[in-house]
Amino acid sequence: MRKSLILAAALFGLAAAPAWANSCPRHMADIDAALAKSPAVSAQTLEEVKRLRAEGERLHVAGKHAESVEALTRAKALLGG
Repeated sequence: MRKSLILAAALFGLAAAPAWANSCPRHMADIDAALAKSPAVSAQTLEEVKRLRAEGERLHVAGKHAESVEALTRAKALLGG
């Protein structure tokens, strides 16, 4: 039973990986669109958003999609999204 649960969890993780990979570019595009609208945030917040956006892209390219989505989601949250 325990082996079955572990196998099921592993298979679910493998199946979810492409979904994470495909969402990274969408998150990056959302951030870019928000930045193009000159959001009403402090310069410090803007720099943090840009840093997180760059980190998210770097992680995406490295294949670390869950970490990429985490960084990009934090950037979007700082922009109010």
